[in-house]
Amino acid sequence: MKKTTLINGDTIFCINSLEAQMLHEHITGYFDDFINLEQSDIILDIGANIGILGLDLSKKYPMINIHSFEPIDDIFSVLKANTVLSKNKNFKSYNFGISDKSESIELTYFPNAPALSSANDEIWNSKKDLIEAFDGSIQNAPSNWWWKKFIPKFTYAFFVKNLIRNKKKITCKLKPLSKVIEELSLKKIDLLKIDCEGNEHKVINGIKEENWLIINQLIIEINDIDGRLKYIENKLKKLGFKIKIIQEPALEKTNLYNLFARK
Repeated sequence: MKKTTLINGDTIFCINSLEAQMLHEHITGYFDDFINLEQSDIILDIGANIGILGLDLSKKYPMINIHSFEPIDDIFSVLKANTVLSKNKNFKSYNFGISDKSESIELTYFPNAPALSSANDEIWNSKKDLIEAFDGSIQNAPSNWWWKKFIPKFTYAFFVKNLIRNKKKITCKLKPLSKVIEELSLKKIDLLKIDCEGNEHKVINGIKEENWLIINQLIIEINDIDGRLKYIENKLKKLGFKIKIIQEPALEKTNLYNLFARK
């Protein structure tokens, strides 16, 4: 665990400094006039990673309630440290993941790039896709990365190889979201954010019909394989949500999309 300073001047705990800065850049693109939050709202952050979303929201809305879920121990320890750093007593963290059923599964943890960690590490099998994602990230990196223009593209393969080096298999606990809603006695969810590297459709499938009544807004990062983007979009439309789908400039050459939904 180390500290890094974000472009907004905030110092946070992280595992990889550059990745943390990139995640912050990614999350700042979540909020425009489509998704709206207020003080005391209840947020569920599925796939919280090190808690950058919770830190940002706690700074803007000091009374906001955030429940953050991260199943990988090494990442969770940083998330826990950042919940304390936030000074928001309503920013809580849980050391398990969310899926469509209660089980223990094997996840792949990438120590050099924790945000890539997934139960579906085959999504990173394509070296070409990884290089294109890396290229997009570099081209759309935070503005204070002045040095990015000096990285020659022929070195990208080296950097990508390092990102996925020394991967580990980790056994983690998962629960369906409906069970968590019951355990936490939640009566409303103002924002459900899902970013779990290929498992987003399982999170959606783990929500009982009656639970959809209390969910008002969603932000979902979707890896569009096997028609998952259209599947989730159609499901949410049938539930009465208005949908907005974007692909960030950094991800234009990938299958990754951000889906925003509100009632």
